[in-house]
Parts: sequence; C-alpha cells; structure tokens
Amino acid sequence: MKKNIIKKLFIRISKILGYELIDQNEFYSPTLEKKLDEDLSNKKKSIIVPLGEVKLTRKITSLLIIFRTNTNVNIWDQNKKRIFEYPKIDYATRSLNSLLKSVNFLKKKYHNIEIDIKIINENTNEEDLKKFKNISQAQQINVEIINHDCNEHKTIIKDQNNNETFSNLSSLLKCFEIGKKNGKDLVYFVEDDYLHFDYALEEMISTYERVSSQLNKEIFICPSDYPYFYMNNEKTNLLIGTKRHWRTITKTLCTFMTSIKFIEIYWENFYNNCLQRHDPFEKYLNKIYEKEICISPIKSLSVHLTNVNSSYGLSPFINYKKLWDENE
Repeated sequence: MKKNIIKKLFIRISKILGYELIDQNEFYSPTLEKKLDEDLSNKKKSIIVPLGEVKLTRKITSLLIIFRTNTNVNIWDQNKKRIFEYPKIDYATRSLNSLLKSVNFLKKKYHNIEIDIKIINENTNEEDLKKFKNISQAQQINVEIINHDCNEHKTIIKDQNNNETFSNLSSLLKCFEIGKKNGKDLVYFVEDDYLHFDYALEEMISTYERVSSQLNKEIFICPSDYPYFYMNNEKTNLLIGTKRHWRTITKTLCTFMTSIKFIEIYWENFYNNCLQRHDPFEKYLNKIYEKEICISPIKSLSVHLTNVNSSYGLSPFINYKKLWDENE
C-alpha cells in the first residue's frame, strides 16, 4: 500500500516537472497513460521511443491549402495515359476527396489550427466544378473556388508559344501569388493528380513541428516518395518524423508545403520559376533546396497518379488500386 502511494506520488511529481516515465516491463508510460506503441506526442513535445522527446518550439497555427486543377488537360506536355486510364476529372475529384478526408483527419488532433482551402480552377467546366462542390459538402468542409484567367499574366510570362505551357505557368504563378498574400503560417501547394492517405496532413504537420523545432528553422516538405529519388547516387540524410522516416531531398515537383516566411524570403525563385518553361520545370524551386532543408517521407503520404513508367510518378510499395477505390 505504501509502495503504491509512493509510486503515484512519484508519477505526479514527474508530470509536474515535465518528465515522462517508462515502465519497460509493461511497455507503458504511467505519466502519459499510454502504451509505448501508441502516439506519445502531445501539444508541447514530440516523443519517439527510444529517441526521447523534442520540445516543440515551432507550433503551426494555420494552414492554407491551394489545390490547382485543370480537368481539360490529361497530362501536361505528354502524350501518355495515366495509371487506370480514366478521364482527368476522375483523378481531380478523387484527389480532392482524399485531400479533404486528410483535412478532417488532421482536425481530430489539431483542433485549434485554422485551415483555409482554395481551388484554383483553370478551364474546368461548370459540371466538373459542381462535382468539387458536392465533394466539399459531403466532407463538410468549406472550399473557395477561384476561376483563374491566364490573361492576367499575359504581359509577365515570356513563354506564350504553347497555350498549355502558358496556362500551366500562369495558374502556378496564381497559386504562388495567393500563397504569398494569404498571411497563413504554412501553405500547401497541391496539384489535382495526387491521392492522399487519410493521415497524410497530420503526419506532415506534426513532422514539420518536430523537425523545424530541432533545426530551429523553417523547412520544405514534399508529401511523395518519388521513384526518381532512387535513380542516382545522391547522398541523403534520414530523419525521424512522428510516425515514419523522412529523407532530405534536393528536387520536388510543384506539390509541396512550406512556410509563408520562406515564400516571402524566396519570392524571386517562386516568381522566376513561372516566367517561362525551364529544364527541369521546377528549376528555380530546386535552387532553394540547395540552401534550405526539404524532406520527403518513406514511404509516401501522397501518390502522384501519372503514367506507370514515369520517373516522377508512382511511389514504391503502395497499394494503388486500394487507395484509388477508397476515394471514388
């Protein structure tokens, strides 16, 4: 009886002092009141057994998601078909559905985070836009649809010989401009051919907080484990997120998450990337990663639904058909 009283007192004092206890015999934390194979992290710290805790000095307060879509273009600049060979609208609707499901999953843990979602539409017809609205209503999430006119950038973008290229650059620049002006904490730029796992955004946000707190600086996050990361001998560093490993990378496509602070600091790179077509297309974005940390998950949190032979496409070790069917 006396031992139990002392034990309870010790646990209570440990909690007050901010320490966490581990009962190795029971594989249990009496201070957290959780089994060690559960999510041990909380609002103040990220805890990974056996790596200990990271004090979360970088807390995310708000998130802007910018979903860029054009259902009239199957695969930009490629005469190929996507995996499953459906019409483009099916990829866009399933992508949006998976993204909104992930938003709802995120809200379960991050109750106080402010989330704003904007769809940047270019050439999507009213019938398809109605499908987007129906999805947002089904997920009970407010979504703002912004119809973009590419002529807005007619005097800015140099590459106008190809209409598809011009419109692609213009809609991307529109997304960057909105991201810069929105004033949110983090901005997630995402294209309309990415399927997200339900837990994708929760892992991205919690890992952003953990890694940024460790490094004491802002970072970039790419949600996909692209196959081209494994096609050269490029060196990388492995990091621990909240529920998986992450690796440092030096290239992304145009789907990534970062802070408003970095958008402002590197605005010239964001802007210049949209003035004309480069090789690679993301040339000026990739230049940022020569100076700043960009990480991607192992394995993927979001998958790029492109042609099966594309080096920029299908992430390894994913059940694509299952994820596709879950977001119909």
